[in-house]
Amino acid sequence: MRSHGPRTVVLPSAEKAAALVKKMRGEVDSNENYRSKSLRINGAICAKCAREFDSASINLLTVHHKDGNHHNNPPDGSNWENLCTHCHDDEHSRGGLGEYFSKTT
Repeated sequence: MRSHGPRTVVLPSAEKAAALVKKMRGEVDSNENYRSKSLRINGAICAKCAREFDSASINLLTVHHKDGNHHNNPPDGSNWENLCTHCHDDEHSRGGLGEYFSKTT
């Protein structure tokens, strides 16, 4: 049986590695992630309760993926809506309640 010895591992360049990390994080282009792009497109306002946010409270605004797929980030933002944390939690709890009640009937 022939011994192959240690394998040589070829690592990607720093640029390729950075591009891969950005793709895995769901960033839509090199300088802007989908959250900042959604805020720019849709504004700092909750799509459900219409609460407006300023720079001090912008962290309470989240991006909700309408189809539930966090990898579906079209450049036009058609799969995003900005929701405050309360409305975002409510949106996800409604889906869970609907599934629960459909199983019990």
